[in-house]
Amino acid sequence: MKKLLFLSALMVSTGNAQAFSQETHKRIVIDAVNYMAQNPNTTEFNKLQSFAQSKGMTVTQLGELMGQAAFDVDDFEDTFFCGAITGDCVQAPVWGVAKSIVKYTSYWHFQNHTQGADQHGNDFGGYNYDKLTVWGTIDNMAATWLKGDYLDDGPGGETGWFSADDSEYNTYGITEKNYRIDSHSHYNMYDDFEEMPFQPIDNLGQYWYQSYLQTGNPQVLGFVFHTTDLLQPHHTWTTSDLNHADWESWVKDYYDRENLNDMRLVAQAMQNFSPVNARESDIRPLLTQGGAFSYAQGGIVLNSKDHHDRLNTAKLVIPNAIAMVVHLLNHAMVAR
Repeated sequence: MKKLLFLSALMVSTGNAQAFSQETHKRIVIDAVNYMAQNPNTTEFNKLQSFAQSKGMTVTQLGELMGQAAFDVDDFEDTFFCGAITGDCVQAPVWGVAKSIVKYTSYWHFQNHTQGADQHGNDFGGYNYDKLTVWGTIDNMAATWLKGDYLDDGPGGETGWFSADDSEYNTYGITEKNYRIDSHSHYNMYDDFEEMPFQPIDNLGQYWYQSYLQTGNPQVLGFVFHTTDLLQPHHTWTTSDLNHADWESWVKDYYDRENLNDMRLVAQAMQNFSPVNARESDIRPLLTQGGAFSYAQGGIVLNSKDHHDRLNTAKLVIPNAIAMVVHLLNHAMVAR
């Protein structure tokens, strides 16, 4: 009965707590391609155009494809938590079904700049409820609801009571392993949700970028661009709450009305990043620059719903998100 009452309270309190909306992720990528088209002499637009032609499409179609891929990352079915008692494994919370909360895969979409290195050895860790320095009701309620729940590690791994095992996907052996780049893990890190040190989003980006370098697949390259979450302050201050959903909706609603993709601001934002050397394949330093920017410039939106405060922040983080994708595209066009 207590858990049912708790669920009712949680469903009332939660909104769509993800980072930039999926639509915003897509727009950022398309705007990055448009910026390159408008600035062919200072970007690798000509190579981008050749890349599109080699795939049998126009640059516009390529932008749409990569933007949709960035959109799709929030829909990945690659992360399951299992009940501490039942052993039943699910990819989204019960309240998510009712309120369209993104799936558990979104816990890989943070880079916590309020903390230093994590226990994996990453310079900045990802979401870890036990290490949060800012949090809200959604963070607390999720940790309470999921207390003791464990990350799915495949059949024959961790179980609920009486060896109950309803594994759906070996999240630890596949997803976490993929995002474990240059770091280390052991399963005990993931046997209780409230202490799970999720890998940070720059590792996610690096995994998919390495896959792109190996395959040349433009959809895979698009997956990399979901890392524009790093320009969403909630994902570098690290919380699922504190106006997270309201801010996301505001950005989507005012993206065009307030001209958040002003190309003059994008041109200025290009100077805020140190490009990755063409001979290097590690894009994480560039991604972390984006995270450092939103952490330094965007904290006010965690505590303010004022339109002026949000507009000032959006006029900083959205152009920088677009600029970061331009830098990534520039590198992607010369690195293979």
